[in-house]
Amino acid sequence: MRCPFCQNEDTQVKDSRPTEDGASIRRRRQCSACDARFTTFERVQIRELMIIKRSDRRVPFDREKLTRSVMIALRKRPVDADKVELLISGIVRQLEARGETEIASAVLGELVMEALAKVDQVAYVRYASVYRDFRAAGDFREFLEDLPAEAPKPARS
Repeated sequence: MRCPFCQNEDTQVKDSRPTEDGASIRRRRQCSACDARFTTFERVQIRELMIIKRSDRRVPFDREKLTRSVMIALRKRPVDADKVELLISGIVRQLEARGETEIASAVLGELVMEALAKVDQVAYVRYASVYRDFRAAGDFREFLEDLPAEAPKPARS
């Protein structure tokens, strides 16, 4: 594994343990050149998933891109990192469980929206505003009118 700080390819695993959901292995590594420590995750990949964009372009599914978009929605929200990892793993498992290798981006977007709605409604609205391409304040108003009155309590970190 290459060091993200100095790009040295000689790193050592200092600690390994399964994540909370058991779907991946968390490894703490140390670079032999610069002594930097960093974490990597090892996951099982059942099949190569392709996402079909609205333009009909096909791109490989990228878990990191999914994580970044969820993290943007959750920015400055009181949601624990472990809960985010569980959310992402749950979405990936749902995609893999479909048994299809090509999945429409709309399906992925709806899965993310469902997951965020259960975790944090502010993040849910943020994600929806980008995913559904809100153009004006009225778009937010219409969307918010359809939200259930009882919001889930955010998890405190």
